[in-house]
Amino acid sequence: MPNPHHSTGPDTPDAIPAYDDAPTILAEMRWVTDQVAARPSGAGLSREFWLRKAALLDRIALKESAECTPADAAESNATAAKAAHRLAQYDRERGGGPLGTTNGPIPPDSPLWHPSYRPYVRQEYAAWLRMTC
Repeated sequence: MPNPHHSTGPDTPDAIPAYDDAPTILAEMRWVTDQVAARPSGAGLSREFWLRKAALLDRIALKESAECTPADAAESNATAAKAAHRLAQYDRERGGGPLGTTNGPIPPDSPLWHPSYRPYVRQEYAAWLRMTC
């Protein structure tokens, strides 16, 4: 199984560069929770929500993996992997082309991402940050 903390392909960003210009973890937590609070039924959550939530959970898991034992970090890694899979599923359902939702060079259905979609989140988050800055 590929290491979820590192790139799985030459064009995917490592965790550190992908999150270099990201808001703080606390700021992202506030943004994600504000989005959920504004839509209690969960309806209408945007691609930006799923991306930022997946990136937030990936960053938390990376931090816990660096600071805790593997057993203690296992739950956050599993949660980050689940959120990453959800983002990739969201993007696969919308397909590519002009109406697609992906921004990075490697599509969500690439075998490079299997079994961990966490590097996909990093690719997409880095691309999103470049577009929003």
